[in-house]
Amino acid sequence: MATTGRPVSASLAIAFGLVAGVLLFATAMGTSEFVRPPPRRIVTTLHAKSDSHPQQVHISAVGSDHMRVTYITEDKHVPSTVEYGRSPGNYDSSATGESTSYRYFFYTSGKIHHVKIGPLEPGTVYYYRCGGVGDEFSFKTPPATLPIELAIIGDLGQTEWTASTLLHANQSNYDMLLLPGDLSYADGQQPLWDTFGRFVEPQASRRPWMVTEGNHEIEALPILHCHEFASYNARWRMPHEESGSTSNLYYSFDAAGGAVHVLMLGSYTDYDNASEQHRWLVADLARVDRTRTPWLVALLHAPWYNTNTAHQGEGESMREAVEALLYEARVDAVFVGHVHAYERFTRIYDNAADPCGPVYITIGDGGNREGLALSFDKNHKSATLSVFREASFGHGRLRVVNGTHAHWSWHRNDDADSTVRDQVWLQSLSASRACGLPSSSSVAAARDEL
Repeated sequence: MATTGRPVSASLAIAFGLVAGVLLFATAMGTSEFVRPPPRRIVTTLHAKSDSHPQQVHISAVGSDHMRVTYITEDKHVPSTVEYGRSPGNYDSSATGESTSYRYFFYTSGKIHHVKIGPLEPGTVYYYRCGGVGDEFSFKTPPATLPIELAIIGDLGQTEWTASTLLHANQSNYDMLLLPGDLSYADGQQPLWDTFGRFVEPQASRRPWMVTEGNHEIEALPILHCHEFASYNARWRMPHEESGSTSNLYYSFDAAGGAVHVLMLGSYTDYDNASEQHRWLVADLARVDRTRTPWLVALLHAPWYNTNTAHQGEGESMREAVEALLYEARVDAVFVGHVHAYERFTRIYDNAADPCGPVYITIGDGGNREGLALSFDKNHKSATLSVFREASFGHGRLRVVNGTHAHWSWHRNDDADSTVRDQVWLQSLSASRACGLPSSSSVAAARDEL
């Protein structure tokens, strides 16, 4: 199969030569005497400007050439408009969107504005202003071709450790940030949604953040408040309609001109064979042409594979309902959160090592207020499938280099420093002749190929 994207440099070609004929080549570092850090305090980010001043600005990708700009104002009369252009202070384009708000017991949100702007050029810096007033922001659109770099952070929260994680993630550029659930840890305390929005604004206003829900986004109370995900859906609107989904809790999108297809799945909405999510996923995967889309990755919150003592078995029912779909589609990697630690598994299908299955990675260590999940079970049934595990705060980066190879790295927070603790070269399953067809004979051939 022809390589998608830009030519690989000579140094990368040498690296690829070292892994020729294999699906994975890992460089997991050895154990260390690193002392696991305790949780740190919540950072409260206040709004000291006028009610009409836009706050909590963040962006998300919509289709191949649009962005959705979301912002909040306390003043209900501020228009849902965004002015934008390619030079500071020079806005030659504008767009008008829509607004919403919600109530949660005695709390009433501000006016939540969603404005879709575009068409936009890839790999280009745009400057923009929200509501006709306030600060100027800027963002860079993702590239239209490979390579592309995706930062992946789960269970983020808004603590001093979160600040460290985001600082380290921003020390080198990424094109998009993917978050597999548990954003603010508001847990019903609605002002924490506002402080979270202000806390992440410096990063989330500069690069598209693509998120899916976790258990901390549910925020429903029996009888008293039965509307699940009210705040999440109002504040973090994702491009679900564009992917044919009827729910903001699951959707998909393309990156790098369609070279990467990303599934954002919902662990806390129905997913069985009769569910809307299941039907949508079947249809979405059927539309993916792996000759044009060599990379297929998925994100969800509750792990299907996990040797940590925390949250054991909580993703099992979804695994039983959905795993076969991802396997048959030859999904390359599945990123999850929920467990507040880092763990990487080999390629797996149905609780066994399988060269045609996805690599499973737990990345629930963004910096949440609950702290780390410190205990791993050495005798767990999946222990032999676990390649690297560590309970520390940090973030991950997936750099998709071309149509055949991508580099994954996990960066641990060492106070002011960021330390690469685990890294691996991944080869796309679309590049594997043996895994081209989801049959038992092809799986056997792939094992021989390893």
